[in-house]
Amino acid sequence: MLNHPTVDKLHQLRLSGMARALASQAQLPDIGQLSFDERLGLLVDSEAADRESRQNAARLKRARLKQAATPEDVDYRHPRGLDRALFARLMTGRWVCAHQNVLLCGPTGIGKTFLACALANQACRQGHSVLYVRLTRLLPTLAIGRGDGSYFKSLAQIAKTEVLVIDEWALAPLTDESRRDLLEIFDDRHGTRSTIITSQLPVKPWHASIGDPTLADAILDRLVHQAHVLDLDGESLRKNGKPE
Repeated sequence: MLNHPTVDKLHQLRLSGMARALASQAQLPDIGQLSFDERLGLLVDSEAADRESRQNAARLKRARLKQAATPEDVDYRHPRGLDRALFARLMTGRWVCAHQNVLLCGPTGIGKTFLACALANQACRQGHSVLYVRLTRLLPTLAIGRGDGSYFKSLAQIAKTEVLVIDEWALAPLTDESRRDLLEIFDDRHGTRSTIITSQLPVKPWHASIGDPTLADAILDRLVHQAHVLDLDGESLRKNGKPE
């Protein structure tokens, strides 16, 4: 008889997971066979799971991933050279804890962005902050920020993000200002954060695509060393209407 007011109080205290678990327990005919400690443990476990679910949903919302890709959705059957053993190791998240990077290279339609978002989704599940950006939009945003005063705030947000996903790397020529912005970003992140890069170009031509040899050396030294490289190749998944 006391369950209803107790459930209401739990909701008022924002213990919604515990409230739902208590209401569910009241419907179980054999619940009285459990000890007080056992029932309390179940309530606490439910609250912890509920909070983790809500926190993960918030992390995913802040990440603004381009695709709702999950580790369970990754297609290992399509012939594209995806190293399943390496990808499984990346799913453990140890590369994030070690502040390493992941470079996904391959032709358009091969599923680079999907794989990047799946890794980012897994990082969210593991409690890491994540942010997805397209390089073709990030650099103009930083350029505008120089004029409206948001430049250093944007750099600070990027610097503190544990896993940064940069899509469409080396898709367009860089200005000198853009090259220096990238150096700022990777200098802040080197050895303290992790970055996922997707590119249609393999890693070797990246140096030339950056344009300035000195800045290219500095940028790639911070990005490519301590990185896991996945070189993909094969027919576009879009041709067969498959999820990437």
